[in-house]
Amino acid sequence: MNKIDFIKKKKELGKHILKLRKGTKSSEYANRYISQQELSDRSEYLSKKTVGEIERGDTNPSFETLLALAMVLEVHPKELLDFEL
Repeated sequence: MNKIDFIKKKKELGKHILKLRKGTKSSEYANRYISQQELSDRSEYLSKKTVGEIERGDTNPSFETLLALAMVLEVHPKELLDFEL
């Protein structure tokens, strides 16, 4: 079995989630994507700090966090993990 570089994979997951966030329209501002703050506000579960840490690959998101992200970004939870391994 190959070794997994978990630090690298957390960063890749974060970039993927950032890409999904930038594909989600803001309800506050026309012609803009959802900000970290708006995502946090919509989720009522995640802080802006947590969203930033996930996008930078600085933390391991919990199952609950992934579900909250999927709900706000309006994607199936498996789409959050659909990035190149």
